[in-house]
Amino acid sequence: MKYSLFFIFFLCWFGSGQAQKGKIVPDLIVHNATIYTLHAQQPTAQAIAVANGIIVQVGDNQSILKLKDKKTRVIDAGGRAIIPGIFDSHLHVIRGGRFYNSELRWDGVRSLKRALEILREQASRTPEGQWVRVVGGWNAYQFEEKRLPTLEEINEATGNVPTFILYLYGHAYLNKAGLRKLNIDENTPNPNGGWIEKDIKGQPTGLLVADPNAFILYSTLARLPELSDEEKLNSTKLYMAELNRLGITAVMDAGGGFQNYPDDYGITDKLCQTNELTLRIPFYLFAQKAGKELEDYSQWIRTVEIGKNCDEHEASNSKTQFFGRKKLEYYVQGGGENLVASAADFENFDKPRPELSPAMERQLKEVIGVLVKNRWAFRLHATYNESITRFLNVIEEVNKETPLNGLLWFFDHAETVSEENLMRIKALGGGIAIQHRMAFQGESFIKRYGKKAAEYAPPIKKMLDLGIRVGMGSDGTRVSSYNPWIGLYWLTTGKTIGGLKHLADDNLLDRKTALELYTVGSAKLINLDGDRGRLQVGYMADFVILTDDYFKVSEEKILEIEALMTVIGGKVVYGKDQFAQFAPLLPKATPAWSPINFYGGYQKK
Repeated sequence: MKYSLFFIFFLCWFGSGQAQKGKIVPDLIVHNATIYTLHAQQPTAQAIAVANGIIVQVGDNQSILKLKDKKTRVIDAGGRAIIPGIFDSHLHVIRGGRFYNSELRWDGVRSLKRALEILREQASRTPEGQWVRVVGGWNAYQFEEKRLPTLEEINEATGNVPTFILYLYGHAYLNKAGLRKLNIDENTPNPNGGWIEKDIKGQPTGLLVADPNAFILYSTLARLPELSDEEKLNSTKLYMAELNRLGITAVMDAGGGFQNYPDDYGITDKLCQTNELTLRIPFYLFAQKAGKELEDYSQWIRTVEIGKNCDEHEASNSKTQFFGRKKLEYYVQGGGENLVASAADFENFDKPRPELSPAMERQLKEVIGVLVKNRWAFRLHATYNESITRFLNVIEEVNKETPLNGLLWFFDHAETVSEENLMRIKALGGGIAIQHRMAFQGESFIKRYGKKAAEYAPPIKKMLDLGIRVGMGSDGTRVSSYNPWIGLYWLTTGKTIGGLKHLADDNLLDRKTALELYTVGSAKLINLDGDRGRLQVGYMADFVILTDDYFKVSEEKILEIEALMTVIGGKVVYGKDQFAQFAPLLPKATPAWSPINFYGGYQKK
């Protein structure tokens, strides 16, 4: 048995009796499994051994079980499949955690009848002063009825309980009680970036339309009451557990509208300090004030240390530094996904592409210039190729004045990026974080741009063929669902959640490549692929026992996969059925009326 110099150093680093008589003593062994390692030299295995959060051996049952002693926890996987933990490269987990307990999820609900049924039930238990809210993660085509709810149906189901229902980036519904609560009437003017639908008598109907951006939707949502800090702590724990339930072990948080730093990060800050996070979370700072973005980033550059974890150790690619850390990563990675408001090209495929302000180039160049000079990584929301062309013009100008020299940066989304612009991205050393947004908006895209354009929206295979760094994510929770198995289904079948195939056959991925985008691909976006994303010796022990074998089930069954057990850094953070005994007990959702106590998160009914 041979080990690298690093692995020998790893043993010496931890010491404390880990090596006895030349034998590695694991603290965890999982055996009797079909392990898909994503490691080319050892694609499959039966068992895995972990010590101090790091994989120390992968192999057959017999050789791995020989390593155990009386202190080793041994878990029989029961013949189940194991994959590396999923790394979502674009998920608004910090914001999503704050609101999770207050939201009724329609994610995965199979019929509009059922959606309205649980809407009515939740309205009946929601107390005075609170709202019923359905916020993203669903679309009309997932329902058997293939249609949206009407305002009449929403008002009938909710009565006098104020209700807000968000539909993608396109529009939102307020019931009559919600209109009254927010004092929206015939005299209420349309805000910038949207309009309030009114009937022939001039009265608001309850429909809020995003045009050309989502400000009207997010600003209205921001007026709703929030949970208490204690409830937000509980909510964030349960949201992380929900992601763990789906096999997610790490997230790149992309900031978000009305997610102010540092004020709205106090909950996850506290959970990091108390070592209660169950996800690895490098996060980005999202500028909030239109026209003041340069001030925001200039202040953050002065006051925020990139890569500084809450336990005061420096986060970096150095394994030695990571191994000295007791807490999971939680640190500022850079700026984005919004850098300046004038560059926001929000996708609402029910409407024409928004025209960006002529002032965008100057404002974006100022911000990117400051970030590059101070070696801050950045990411940039970019849906349309027309926007990407203008963004690349700016980045190329900055690069001439202050060379990027390998600085991490990438675009988010890029649904309609051209091959020419892909070549420019590659030349600048950029990457692309893609999401399964077209699984939710494919039908709307086709109606506006046609079936041919949808076949390569986005051109995933071309990105990979060009050798561009690509990581997969979800863009949950206010647009797409956070469920990664929708993404894996979409990448491999090209189908929306409504079952419509829109991706061309030569733009589909095989299952292994798709999974790699959700694991090592996301890690590679920020140069962390040297110690995660695969199950091999010396890598982080982040892995998942699945309900079904992803590589063997039928296409439609991919949508039903979830975790039976999730391990992060060698610690079991989630367990179900026979594996529940190994995981910590989850608290009930607070407040008691929380929809999570009655329906959970992602549903299958």
